[in-house]
Amino acid sequence: MTDRARGHNGLTDFLPKIVTVWQEGYRLSDLKADALAGLTVAIVALPLSMAIAIASGVGPERGLYTAIVGGFLVSALGGSRFQIGGPAGAFIVLVAACTMQTGVEGLILATFLSGFMLIVAGALRLGTYIKFIPYPVTVGFTAGIGIIIFSSQIKELFGLTLPGAEPAEILHKLEALWAARGTVTPAAFGIAALSVAVIIGLRRWRPHWPGMLIAVVLTSVVAAGLALPVETIASRFGALPNLPPMPALPALSRAALAEAAPWAFSFALLGAIESLLSAVVADGMSGARHRSNAELMGQGVANIGSALFGGFCVTGTIARTATNVRAGSRGPVSGMLHALFLLAVMVVAAPLAGYIPLAALAGVLAVVSWGMIEKEELWTLVRGSRGDALIVVSTFLLVVFRDLTEGIMVGFALAGLVFIKRMSDGTALEAPEGEGAVQRDDLILYRLHGPFFFGSAAQVGGVLDRIADRPRRFVIDFGDVPMIDSSGARSFEVLARKLERKGGRLCILGARPAVRRVLLAQGLREPLVRYLADLGEVEAGGPVG
Repeated sequence: MTDRARGHNGLTDFLPKIVTVWQEGYRLSDLKADALAGLTVAIVALPLSMAIAIASGVGPERGLYTAIVGGFLVSALGGSRFQIGGPAGAFIVLVAACTMQTGVEGLILATFLSGFMLIVAGALRLGTYIKFIPYPVTVGFTAGIGIIIFSSQIKELFGLTLPGAEPAEILHKLEALWAARGTVTPAAFGIAALSVAVIIGLRRWRPHWPGMLIAVVLTSVVAAGLALPVETIASRFGALPNLPPMPALPALSRAALAEAAPWAFSFALLGAIESLLSAVVADGMSGARHRSNAELMGQGVANIGSALFGGFCVTGTIARTATNVRAGSRGPVSGMLHALFLLAVMVVAAPLAGYIPLAALAGVLAVVSWGMIEKEELWTLVRGSRGDALIVVSTFLLVVFRDLTEGIMVGFALAGLVFIKRMSDGTALEAPEGEGAVQRDDLILYRLHGPFFFGSAAQVGGVLDRIADRPRRFVIDFGDVPMIDSSGARSFEVLARKLERKGGRLCILGARPAVRRVLLAQGLREPLVRYLADLGEVEAGGPVG
């Protein structure tokens, strides 16, 4: 491949998908399909964006700013053909904690900074590696998030009144909610139950209808028509604005930056994982292939844009992205139109949103949180193997009871250890008594199978030590070794030197070029070691030494 071709491929890795769509030829029929898909997604995103914003401790209008500005930029500049960006349920816990500690201004600054972090991650091509997310970590993480979101909605679901602020830590939260059980508002519980029932019922009998939007509209009409004593968006937050605010930079003082930076890192890490996971899901549904580094850079610009307009964290959203694919989207234009449809609703119908009961939105999130817990997958992993069970359960418990980032990091670490153990178990060094081994008067042939790295080196180290105690000619067949690392090569270098001191000799048979390069780099060269193309070289050449 020429340098010019390599440069072209490198640039393509950062090319937004919308450019590819235009290059393929974009017709009027594609625009019509994208408009219908965008409208469908907007109907889903409208109640969900406000519900997520309220659950995150900010006003519902900020959820709409995030979906409009961030959603438009994710589709326009991202590397996924069908990605829909906006506020995500996975961020509720982090956003709420950040808002509680730093205030809304600190949240906006952290979102702003996370955008630059995502751009840098994309420029460094880290998306190539972040997208390889272990499945048990994903299942444990999303299940934990589902539990946390549901627990955050119990107060609104039952219309409870707490004497003070609702605790953030889940055990203290549940304790405080239980203590306030005597303050249940039957009207609020009825509205929440109606909302859940409508969504579940329509999913079963009319799956193509916008169940969440219908539930919110119906419960709003019921609450207003019967003058029920329930909190609404207007009673808690006031009237919604008709337009997003003018863009403005967040405060950039040294103290504010220092306080926001850790939150920004958490937002960037979770945003990268969530958006690339969503892009992978879209690829599986559509047969397309996303550009992970372009996606990270698009997500970064979207977070910066969202912060400038008063929004918060933007990421790819799995449910809305899947809806976009199923609705017949042809490309990123549908995501851009979804944002414009949300803007049109905000301009025309913002006053009507004030009638929405908070209990109805809590019902929406209760259904969402239940759907995030992949029950069958969770049970399959727990029953499947001890390694997968350890990963998924540890990730789940840490996310619920400790911290999101900690849960992800520990889950990744455990997945790495389990992977190393499984790879090590696949490595075998056959002794002379083993099946297929060869033994002659002064020649013993061992066969090495599987990747040989630091984990396997420790596992077969005892066999190598026994070889070194018997000063003879040893040939080790590397034909079935796909890779070796420096630790594995070093163990053979030590073996060769021990044999040399005792008058023996080590020969390596059938090593692949990549494996041989690593062995040579660790000093395994003539006269210490002889490399063989076939066993006949030893037998025809007489004594090796």
